[in-house]
Amino acid sequence: MRLHFIVFIIASATLLVPGRAHAQMKSWNNAGLSEPPKGPSGPAPRRDLSGIWDAGPGGIQPTGYNVAALFTPRGGEMAKANKPGNGPRIADVSEDNDPLSTLGDPAGFPRILLYELRPFQIVQTAKQVLMLYMFEKRWRVIWTDGRALPKDPDPRWYGYSVGRWEDDYTLVVQSFGLDDRTWLDNAGNPHSTSMRVEERYHRVDRETLALTVTLEDPLIYTKPWTPLNKLPIRLMPNDTDLMEMVPSASEALAYRKEIASQAKTK
Repeated sequence: MRLHFIVFIIASATLLVPGRAHAQMKSWNNAGLSEPPKGPSGPAPRRDLSGIWDAGPGGIQPTGYNVAALFTPRGGEMAKANKPGNGPRIADVSEDNDPLSTLGDPAGFPRILLYELRPFQIVQTAKQVLMLYMFEKRWRVIWTDGRALPKDPDPRWYGYSVGRWEDDYTLVVQSFGLDDRTWLDNAGNPHSTSMRVEERYHRVDRETLALTVTLEDPLIYTKPWTPLNKLPIRLMPNDTDLMEMVPSASEALAYRKEIASQAKTK
């Protein structure tokens, strides 16, 4: 597997120092909790997802998804233009054009769920659910005040999202108006601005969420598909201080230089 963000290497090296920083590395700079919570979990609170959550290794998808069989003709053409650094259509390192790793563009939505679902925090207010992601140090607003999604919005990196409680333990989120410059994952799978995304957050018990994500984009895919199906996400201690994992244009430039140096050695 090719490592993409140089920032990840820098972050790891920063924490590899004696004393407390070394101890923090285990809880901050990893793919998830070292082990599931022990003992009885207790019942889930009603209509409450608040807390710091971690999908563990299941939230990290470096190779992306193999969905070429679902492409429409337009989807296939868009996919050909993408030269990913990993996955079933992996390109030569000198051709990699992933906007996330080579330009420092935002991961966008739903890639922030489908590629690097690192620990994140959920904060609830009377009219919103806020998603605060460790990866990119990014945040999303999910409106829960009954408003409808805009019909013809200007595309955004993270789109527009509205949510409703299906029952006391399941929040269903619909998102629309997503910028098509973003990829869905690290395999270069594309989408159009017509894509709609559904997230289902089901609180199984006090310690566990189950996340299902379904994508529908008739311009690019012949049918809806579900990259995440009941992905278990564990509650972290409420005093967890998440590390900063921020891609930047300067680090993307350094990565591009590394690509060039590797190409010259061939």
